[in-house]
Amino acid sequence: MGRGKVELKRIENPTSRQVTFSKRRNGLLKKAFELSILCDAEVGLIIFSATGKVYQYSSQDINRTVSRYRSAVGLPQLYNCHSRTIEFWRAELDSLKKTVDTLEARIKHLNGEDLLNLGLRDLKQLERQVKIGVDRIRSRKRCIISEHISLLKGKQRALQHENVYLQKKLHEVNTSSSSSAQGHTNGLTKSTVDHVPNYI
Repeated sequence: MGRGKVELKRIENPTSRQVTFSKRRNGLLKKAFELSILCDAEVGLIIFSATGKVYQYSSQDINRTVSRYRSAVGLPQLYNCHSRTIEFWRAELDSLKKTVDTLEARIKHLNGEDLLNLGLRDLKQLERQVKIGVDRIRSRKRCIISEHISLLKGKQRALQHENVYLQKKLHEVNTSSSSSAQGHTNGLTKSTVDHVPNYI
């Protein structure tokens, strides 16, 4: 029994989307390699992920393949390294601008701003993400509070032990002082009696 037909549309779940990207990217790179070996074709493949990472395969030098492609479709050649560098950085700058715009829009959405263009599915996904974030924040907050409580209990126990120790020492000092005072009084009485003149 064959696989069912997969509807081609953007995968909304970020984890599923990343897994699918990794699997299909590897499959595509493998097919490009096989095509170059089996058919003696010059193959060049460049993939940019949604996060801006680049993956590539080329059966020959990638610059040669790109130059051959530009010649085949009538694009001007990049004759020197300087012009190629300018074009590369221009493309890189455009890519970074798009990434910044995407991240700024995402931050606004997480703050509850600019939601008019979002559909019901996007809003539900955003709501899930915010809920997960809040749950993580609360979990970390509980953890910190528990650590503070444990620390305070430990300090309280240490203070109690110190208090007991000091009370014991105070009792010992009081007992010792009382014994010394009693002995001094007894000695004084005996001495006084010994020196009383006997008039009888």
